[in-house]
Amino acid sequence: MKNILSLYVYGETANSMRAIHNLKKIAEELPKDQYDIKVVDVRKEPQLAVDDCIVAVPTLIKKLPLPIGKVIGDLSDTEKVIIGLDLKQELSNPEKENTMIGRVSK
Repeated sequence: MKNILSLYVYGETANSMRAIHNLKKIAEELPKDQYDIKVVDVRKEPQLAVDDCIVAVPTLIKKLPLPIGKVIGDLSDTEKVIIGLDLKQELSNPEKENTMIGRVSK
């Protein structure tokens, strides 16, 4: 099952840009085609932030597979992000390739 990740940011602030950069680095380590990432600017789409109960930005949410997970901050502690969102199982599966980046939309 694909990991569905949403990164909530506020414009092009330093923290938001760092979070986007760090998420791209994390995504490079995930198996190709095993995730979809959406970057949401809460200034442009505030209702999405309300729907997902976002109280601080940047926040990364893993929506699927369940359970839902959230990490707040610039995602600079890669290990915490991977463990916090239970992505470790995806990284440790030797049958999956780790060479391609999945789709990142903004």
